Amino acid sequence: QVQLVESGGGLVQAGGSLGLSCAASGSGFTIKAMGWYRQAPGKQRELVATITSGGMTNYVGSVKGRFTISRDNAKNTVYLQMNSLKLEDTAVYYCAAGRTDLYYAMEYWGKGTLVTVSS
Repeated sequence: QVQLVESGGGLVQAGGSLGLSCAASGSGFTIKAMGWYRQAPGKQRELVATITSGGMTNYVGSVKGRFTISRDNAKNTVYLQMNSLKLEDTAVYYCAAGRTDLYYAMEYWGKGTLVTVSS
């Protein structure tokens, strides 16, 4: 079984920056695609950014140019650097991972970390 543990959420002012990290642990697993999703109050969960095992990235349009996803394969860790944060970025951010590089086939999920952007 794979466990994903996020860290780095918190409160930040609009225009500020915040970094998230997520470490995968367990035994006998292979992680390929990793990514971040978010769910704002009253809204459905949406993809934020994904990254394949080879480093190919994919972003939702609203965060392009502001957020950067990266990973350390040796540490089974994925990061999300969020810059120029907006009020609408407020959400619970979930880490996700899968055994394939298909970004839409994530199998493992973290419990989420809250990011609150204030004015």
